[in-house]
Amino acid sequence: MEIQTVESVKEPEDVIRDPYVLEFLGLTPNDDFYESDLEQALITHLQKFLLELGRGFSFVSRQKRITFDGRHFRIDLVFYNYILKCFVLIDLKVRDLTHQDLGQMQMYVHYYERELMNEGDNPPIGIVLCADKSESVVKYTLPENETQIFASKYKLYLPSEEELLRELNQEYQALEAGKTEEKKIGRKKNFASGWCKIDATYILWEKGCTNGISIV
Repeated sequence: MEIQTVESVKEPEDVIRDPYVLEFLGLTPNDDFYESDLEQALITHLQKFLLELGRGFSFVSRQKRITFDGRHFRIDLVFYNYILKCFVLIDLKVRDLTHQDLGQMQMYVHYYERELMNEGDNPPIGIVLCADKSESVVKYTLPENETQIFASKYKLYLPSEEELLRELNQEYQALEAGKTEEKKIGRKKNFASGWCKIDATYILWEKGCTNGISIV
């Protein structure tokens, strides 16, 4: 019997995607919905959402409450990734990303790291899942060596060929601009994957790669 081994995943960047395609929710950009509606839709379609998240994810909690100094805070969704061996916290935003959103996620991640990590766990990571984002807001809010906080867009439909090419071009430009920084920290930056539909065919593309489009 042939045993297939799962490729080793060493960094959160190896599993984080940008964007996440949530066309299975049945929502459209023109729909008027709140973050609670998006959360409920993801829970209703949890199995499909787990597939979109990628390898190693298991659901832990929704609206996880944390309390300190008499104040209560709630994390929209909590998962555990058994490949990375860490908790993954997700906060949902149905609008553009703000620096306050990233600061809030930093607080959640630091709380989990100091209060809720289990023995043998790696530090938790946090994903702010938003309708849109400015790369500059992310760049100037988070430290240059940030490895625990991520901002990813969600799409309610599969991107077109034109949108895919635009995304790839943006990632190529970001990769070129980041080469100097990558040399400084001595680690190659890994871009996540996404999905697109061209001529009725679903394709998986690896952002940051020149030959990473494969038909599935």
